Amino acid sequence: MRIATWNVNSITARLPRLLAWLESSGTDVLCLQEAKVAEAQFPFDALREAGYEAAVHATGRWNGVAVLSRVGLEDVVKGLPGDPGYEGVQEPRAISATCGPVRVWSVYVPNGREVDHPHYAYKLQWFEALRAAVEGDAAGGRPFAVLGDYNVAPTDDDVYDRAAFEGATHVTPAERAALASLRGAGLSDVVPRPLKYDHPFTYWDYRQLCFPKNRGMRIDLVYGNEPFAKAVTDSYVDREERKGKGASDHAPVVVDLDL
Repeated sequence: MRIATWNVNSITARLPRLLAWLESSGTDVLCLQEAKVAEAQFPFDALREAGYEAAVHATGRWNGVAVLSRVGLEDVVKGLPGDPGYEGVQEPRAISATCGPVRVWSVYVPNGREVDHPHYAYKLQWFEALRAAVEGDAAGGRPFAVLGDYNVAPTDDDVYDRAAFEGATHVTPAERAALASLRGAGLSDVVPRPLKYDHPFTYWDYRQLCFPKNRGMRIDLVYGNEPFAKAVTDSYVDREERKGKGASDHAPVVVDLDL
């Protein structure tokens, strides 16, 4: 079974690439983030023609998450129970579903913006709600994983230059403590192998030639429980999909399971 996560940075802009990648990669389940489209405009028909059902939680221009599956799609839950919301709005940042033998969450963690910004406090509160929401499944006997854009680099090795992020979000002790708390619910980090260079970065800014210079970050993560982690046979960052015209600024993270 092949499961992947990918921040597509607009499914409308990326649809041809997405469909081609699904066909070439042989992915069974794909967790998507930043759909950036209202649910009514989501390309259900095109995905159905490609063999995929879709569960979507999206409301418009920003955010939006989905789970695509060709091995079944059941018990869908939209939104994060206990979501603290931001400025009175619960944003579409989480969706869960059972796909064959595996249950997954697709999550798009708040960015945080700046350390002294209210969005940063919201990010940490959102992590607390996520931990509470997943701890039951994390401790269970069914393979379970939380996949998505976490907007946190777990360690200094997960950014190209720690000094470049001094005073910024994504690398602060509080954010990394939130990740540690999530792992403490019974999840482990399924670290992918890079297809090039030494570090499995998953995101490269569009600006300043970050991709060709490999100035990246590993912020797209797969956190699986023990039954999930034991079933992993391989995991890699599909860096090739970050290349070329019209690419997302994130690359897919792929996990192969023996289930």
